[in-house]
Amino acid sequence: MSELHHLPPERPTAAAGRATDPGEAIIERLRAAGCVFAEDEARLLIAHAERFDELDALVSRRVAGEPLEQILGWAEFGGQRIAIDPGVFVPRRRSELLARLAIARARDGAVVVDLCCGSGAVGAVVMAALDRIELHATDIDPAAARNARRNLPDAATVYVGDLDEPLPRRLRGHVDVLVANTPYVPTAEIELMPPEARVHEPREALDGGADGLDVTRRVIAAAPRWLAPGGSVLVETSDRQAPALTDVVVARGLTSRIVHSDDLDATVVIGTKRL
Repeated sequence: MSELHHLPPERPTAAAGRATDPGEAIIERLRAAGCVFAEDEARLLIAHAERFDELDALVSRRVAGEPLEQILGWAEFGGQRIAIDPGVFVPRRRSELLARLAIARARDGAVVVDLCCGSGAVGAVVMAALDRIELHATDIDPAAARNARRNLPDAATVYVGDLDEPLPRRLRGHVDVLVANTPYVPTAEIELMPPEARVHEPREALDGGADGLDVTRRVIAAAPRWLAPGGSVLVETSDRQAPALTDVVVARGLTSRIVHSDDLDATVVIGTKRL
């Protein structure tokens, strides 16, 4: 039995004879560091550690700004436990909207492409929901591609490369759903992000250029040559960027729709190729 199997409920303090719950002490450390969900994070860290010294090291890493998901080695996403390697972009809950919309537009046996796949979280949720999906995922970061291979079934194919560049040409005109969680933070706003993102996640997974849409424009430009008639490209963006992105979609000859989820605080722009 590990020494953390049961945390002692109380520990006497030297100062005033009061009793201090070690879990509460961890919560206070996390709160002081700005962790909004300190209670939940403390519970997860305690469950993850085997020894008190290990727990202290884990809490210190979190207090220093390392993402909780990279410390634990996994993230909860769309009902799936997604393995997260150090230095790989952590999937946000808002991206579950992207996965839901992809599932709604795909069908059993559909060809689905996931660009900027990161850990493979979106593709993993789509494949778990539908049968016989032919999934192709790409990321420019070799570490992210390795991480995605851990999370995706063997039937999926993962490529290292820039957006659609490594995709096989046979897919042109045959993709039913193309999803992309592109970087869309404007360059000037990167320094305003919390350290868990700007220090511990790759900048290329965050920086979308001057207006945040540089990479997304490239995805929209590439989409028509890959989509089957009636196929759709779905890209996550911010609420304020969505109107400008809609103009880009229309300029590429696709019909456009904006979907927003208040629950997830998420926005997705959809472009559909006409039949």
